[in-house]
Amino acid sequence: MTPRCRGGKVWIIRASTSIVLWTCMVQLVALGHVWGPRVLKSLPACFTAANSGSRSPPPLAGGGGLDLATSKNKAKLVVLPPRRVYKSNGYLMVSCNGGLNQMRAAICDMVTIARFLNVTLVVPELDKASFWADLSEFEDIFDVDHFITSLRGEVRIVKKLPLKLKAKAEDGAVFNMPPVSWSNMSYYLHQILPLIRKHKVLHLNKTDARLANNGLPLELQKLRCHVNYNSLLFTSKIDALGQKILKILQQNGPFVALHLRYEMDMLAFSGCTLGCTDEEAEELTRLRHAYPWWKEKVIISEMKRRDGLCPLTPEETALVLKAFDFDRNIQIYIAAGEIYGGERRMAALYSAYPNIVRKETLLSPMDLKPFQNHSSQMAALDYIVSLASDVFIPTYDGNMAKVMEGHRRFLGFRQTILLDRIRLVELIDQYNNGLLCWEEFSLAVKIAHADRIGGPAPRLAIPDKPKDEEYFYANPQECLQQRFDGKLSSF
Repeated sequence: MTPRCRGGKVWIIRASTSIVLWTCMVQLVALGHVWGPRVLKSLPACFTAANSGSRSPPPLAGGGGLDLATSKNKAKLVVLPPRRVYKSNGYLMVSCNGGLNQMRAAICDMVTIARFLNVTLVVPELDKASFWADLSEFEDIFDVDHFITSLRGEVRIVKKLPLKLKAKAEDGAVFNMPPVSWSNMSYYLHQILPLIRKHKVLHLNKTDARLANNGLPLELQKLRCHVNYNSLLFTSKIDALGQKILKILQQNGPFVALHLRYEMDMLAFSGCTLGCTDEEAEELTRLRHAYPWWKEKVIISEMKRRDGLCPLTPEETALVLKAFDFDRNIQIYIAAGEIYGGERRMAALYSAYPNIVRKETLLSPMDLKPFQNHSSQMAALDYIVSLASDVFIPTYDGNMAKVMEGHRRFLGFRQTILLDRIRLVELIDQYNNGLLCWEEFSLAVKIAHADRIGGPAPRLAIPDKPKDEEYFYANPQECLQQRFDGKLSSF
């Protein structure tokens, strides 16, 4: 046989082999969609996410599809749950109100309600009208595609209404209402679902604390956790900058995240003016009266403080940190916005702990430029850093404090010091008035917080007083299972 003939035969063999291999690969991919859950569970650990604190979520149970995401140096394999097939009862639109963490909890609640009612959820609208005036959309803060796909095994989520219903919504013809606060599923089944069926689309224009803390079926409580810890991932832009802050902090050793809730809106809302000048107190009063949804207008600051309803001042916070015996040279990251009173109010804290940093001191102005005037995006950076901190300390039990407390419990009961402000105010006043020496004050502070470090504990329920009981997202006990070795096992 001539060389030319031999070459032609080799080419035919190679071509035939390639066709066979390609056909086999196509068949394997097709089978992967059917066998995905069984096959992928046996993959090596290097193909799964490390933990729910990372941006990449852990594989979802009962997968049914593959999502391949590639970067410069690695491929990420995510198992998607099979789509839940159900007849939708209509569309649910929601407008979240409040800051980032209040909206975060509300989104979890709305997904859970949509799942229970078998409706289609439109991607939630974020608050743009409150004190912070942040115009960010959902997709500016959260990974909207991951949000939709990670929940497709539970509920159908769409980015927009169908054209016909969209036109109706734009004309203001959609039925609007605020749901009753702290409602159970019976309310949504008997009061809300009939409205959705009647109007085809329903708009809930308030979402804060609209679902009960307790008394819900276990699978729905776990769904609230799944949305919070697996489905609500920050955008890659926010995550990358948050990781940059973490890298800077962690290369210098352990650090404390201090949620120093001493910002203008908090003081105006609460009416707490200890240490403020007369001019500052008047400014805060004017601001409180300017916002009609802040219902309490006439406030006696001293009474609020005595009842533990005021955030600790920076000066009080410095005393408490010293009482806990935190090393003077520890890094303290201020997870907060602009502190009211500026350098004057921060002087005592800086004097006690010179290694105080914040995102504005760790990053360049160019790094933060895309986030300026977007308070929720800035708060997302603080969320990432606080979640990974060695110790988290909130000076007020607002939404950030509560949601972070619960997330850190979920990740293995990471240390969170939950300040007893009623007791602390009493002790601080006794120390400042000379009734306690430093050693007595420090010991009393430590004793008061011996069991307030975010460890395992049953969630406090108070029947008929949901505002006074422990918040679900602060202690999602249904999603935590303590092993005998003290380690955490998540659902």
